[in-house]
Amino acid sequence: MANVSAIFIYPIKSCGGISVPQAPLTPTGLRWDRQWLVVNYKGRAYTQRVEPKLSLVEVELSNDAFLEDWKPSDTSFLVIKAPGMDVLKVPLREPPENTDGVSVWEWSGSALDEGDAPSKWFSDFLGKPCRLVRFNAASQSRKVNADYGPGHQIMFSDQFPYLLISQGSLDALNEVLKEPVSINRFRPNILVDGCEPFSEDLWTEIGIDKFIFQCVRLCARCKVPSINQETGIAGPEPNETLKKIRSDTVLRPKHAQKGQIFFGQNLVWKNLTTEGKGKIIKVGDKVNILGKVSSVAEAVA
Repeated sequence: MANVSAIFIYPIKSCGGISVPQAPLTPTGLRWDRQWLVVNYKGRAYTQRVEPKLSLVEVELSNDAFLEDWKPSDTSFLVIKAPGMDVLKVPLREPPENTDGVSVWEWSGSALDEGDAPSKWFSDFLGKPCRLVRFNAASQSRKVNADYGPGHQIMFSDQFPYLLISQGSLDALNEVLKEPVSINRFRPNILVDGCEPFSEDLWTEIGIDKFIFQCVRLCARCKVPSINQETGIAGPEPNETLKKIRSDTVLRPKHAQKGQIFFGQNLVWKNLTTEGKGKIIKVGDKVNILGKVSSVAEAVA
C-alpha cells in the first residue's frame, strides 16, 4: 500500500523548501506554498532558471503555521536565511502595500509588497534590484490551464497546485546515475512510498485520507533539476540521463514530440467542497489508487 512519506512546502517560489509532518489543503495548493515571489525591477518573476542562487535561500516557518485554522499574530514571521546574509524576518500578517505589474509566466496582476527591508536583502544577495511580493488572494486569481484543471487556481506555482513524485521513481533514477540526487532537485509537494517506480505516471485519480486528487498532467521538467540545491551550481545531470529514459521520444513515441522529459505527476484537489474540519494531509496517510491508465503513452502530458 502506498503512503505519504514526506510533505514539502516552498513558501517563496524557487527558494528552499520545508519538510513538514502535515499541511492544510487549500484550493490553490498546500497552505503557504508559493505565496511569495522575488521579482525584478520590472515586476517579472525571478526563478532558479535564471537565478540559481535562489536555491541557497532557506525559509523557516513555525510548526504552528501548519495547524488547521492557525492565524498569524504580530510575532509570526517567515524567517529567511542565506550564506553571508543576516537573518531576515518577514511578518506573516499581510502587508498593506499593493504593487501593480507583477508577472509570472502567463499571469500578470497586482501583489502585496513586503517593503524595503526584504527588497534590500534580496537585492544584496542577488546583486541586482529585487522586491519580495506576496500573492493577494483577496483581489487576484490565477487560473490553472482549463485544458487540464478547469475551475482550479494557483498562486505563484508554475502551472498546478500540487506535484507528486514517488520514492520508487527517485530510487530508480538514482540507480542509473553516477552521482545520486536528492528529491529536492524535483521540488514535489507530496512524496509517496510503497509503489513501483514511475507508477504515478499511470494514475488518473487518487485518494489521500478522505481527499480525492485528480492526476491531470505528467510533469515536464525544465532545467531546475540540474541545479544542485546545496551549491546553486547547474550541471548536466540528472537531465541528461532523464533524456535517455524519460523523454517523450522514449515514453510517448507516437505522440507529437516536444523534446520534453517527464518526472512526477501534477494534481488538483477534486473534492474542494469537503465539509467540516480536518482538511489536512499528513505523513503516513494511505494513498489509494482510484483510477489509472494502462500505459504511460495514454497518460495526459
